[in-house]
Amino acid sequence: MTQAQTRAELPRPEYPRPQMVRDRWLCLNGEWEFEVDSGDSGLERGLRTRPLTDRITVPFAPESELSGIGNTDFLTAVWYRRVVDVPAEWAGSEVLLHLGAVDQDTTVWVDDVEVVRHRGGQTPITARLGEVAGRSITLVVRARDPKDGPQARGKQSVAFHNRSCHYTRVTGIWQTVWLEPVGATHLRRPRITPQLASSRFDLVLPLSRNTPGTRVVAVLSDADGEVARAEVAADLDLAPSLQLVVPEDRRRPWSTTDPHLYDLELTLLGADGQELDRVRSYAGLRSVAVDGNAVLINGEHVFQRLVLDQGWWPDGLLTAPSDQALVDDIRLSMEAGFNGARLHQKVFEERFLHHADRMGYLVWGEFADWGAGGHGPREDHQQPTASFVTQWLEALERDHNHPAIIGWCPLNETWQPLHDRITQLDDVTRAMFLATKLADPSRPVLDASGYSHRVLETDVWDSHNYEQDPAAFAEQVGGLARGEAYTNEHDGDAISQAYAGQPYFVSEFGGIWWNAEAAAASGENRTESWGYGQRVADVEEFYSRFAGLVDALLDDANMFGYCYTQLTDTFQEQNGVYDFDRRPKFDIERVRAIQTRRAAYEGR
Repeated sequence: MTQAQTRAELPRPEYPRPQMVRDRWLCLNGEWEFEVDSGDSGLERGLRTRPLTDRITVPFAPESELSGIGNTDFLTAVWYRRVVDVPAEWAGSEVLLHLGAVDQDTTVWVDDVEVVRHRGGQTPITARLGEVAGRSITLVVRARDPKDGPQARGKQSVAFHNRSCHYTRVTGIWQTVWLEPVGATHLRRPRITPQLASSRFDLVLPLSRNTPGTRVVAVLSDADGEVARAEVAADLDLAPSLQLVVPEDRRRPWSTTDPHLYDLELTLLGADGQELDRVRSYAGLRSVAVDGNAVLINGEHVFQRLVLDQGWWPDGLLTAPSDQALVDDIRLSMEAGFNGARLHQKVFEERFLHHADRMGYLVWGEFADWGAGGHGPREDHQQPTASFVTQWLEALERDHNHPAIIGWCPLNETWQPLHDRITQLDDVTRAMFLATKLADPSRPVLDASGYSHRVLETDVWDSHNYEQDPAAFAEQVGGLARGEAYTNEHDGDAISQAYAGQPYFVSEFGGIWWNAEAAAASGENRTESWGYGQRVADVEEFYSRFAGLVDALLDDANMFGYCYTQLTDTFQEQNGVYDFDRRPKFDIERVRAIQTRRAAYEGR
């Protein structure tokens, strides 16, 4: 059976890293040995070296139906095991093992030798396996997911049951596992930054090592052929850089109405001209700028009609059941009149961002920082650790090249009294902000969504406001023209530095509670069905409330966008435009019409 045929039969068989594609790779999704290690004693009990007792379908987490396990209890530790035949045609190459994401603390052994350890459930892991072509190797993965202590859990419940806006936990492998062969000298992930004003792309090209006489050739192309070519020596700098200048007659900016992507090919050549490595990528020529209280995209006032997308599925939990499901969620959002999303409390898999790039869908990249709550005084509401900074830097490195990402937000809904003692939360907030600005100066950064704005230099200001009465909502958010931004408080305490005229949007609002079946069955029982405020009596009241809330924001010329909660129902949180199975709850054309009239901001 050919490798292509094998992939076609696997779950999630598509190439997992679409912005850095190599021709040779081996997908390891599918059946693995598996065992739950409730007491986290598996190392002592020999699980590293013996066959495991169960079977699981990777890349689906064991809590999910699609994994074949469906165990939603606390899984303190889980183990995976698989024997892999590494292709003999990879001889002479070093083999890399990639795990897209594993929750939470991961150790990997190959043939009983530890090859990598990693903390964080949202970002990728890579291990160097050496020259193992033509061999059968045994991969063993242990994932620990402790119940207690600060952890970047996102929306995973810390209680046994789902509750409020917290959902079924995810443990272990939940993104694609794969192998690829590379040479001793090879390209690492490139950094591609568009410069619209000068019609060029700036490329930084990290290498595994320098070898005398090597060089990198970069070729940019479109449907009509080659657009630009540049070459740089690769033997003196560990991360050589070059520029690709786009001629005026081939200049086509990426936008929501024309999401044009240039193809990019990078070739690493040796001193004798032989090919050492080749990767395919793509790039979008667009800009993001801050002009007073405006966020400009390609120099234009594009009103951001965003939706809160949490990226959960009934059968796959954090893992989409198929690549098409990722495409469908973007399509459903756009059909309802949204032009983008806050990717909320989750670092979405790379293929979602790839589809956003292709479809012209704006996104704000975020981190899954919830789950760091403490049990002490009020200022210790969040206790993020240095690991949060590490994981966020990994996310920034992975996702920098996607033109669809037009802003970063490392934290969500942190709060503490403004004038109280300086805490670890202050340190981590500033560290994540500064790390973001250093890693990517090309995009605006929001220090923390809603709640505590503690970084004076934050590029963007926002609030979360779930007032359900449109008239009261309009009064609360309507002070921008006077320089009076609505800011979140906690128990009457100020939790943010003073607003300083930054671009402003209400980055969470709405959350209108409606599920016709649940309304009939459960009344006001918020365990089975939950949303913000009082449930609307019927769908007509939904349209009236939705239009009133949206109108208050569309009519404000000082508001650059909004984010409505949310795209789909998620378990018991039933305030989506679609239900959890992606079926429309309302007349989607009517929802679209309410949103897509001209915003006052667009007339500036």
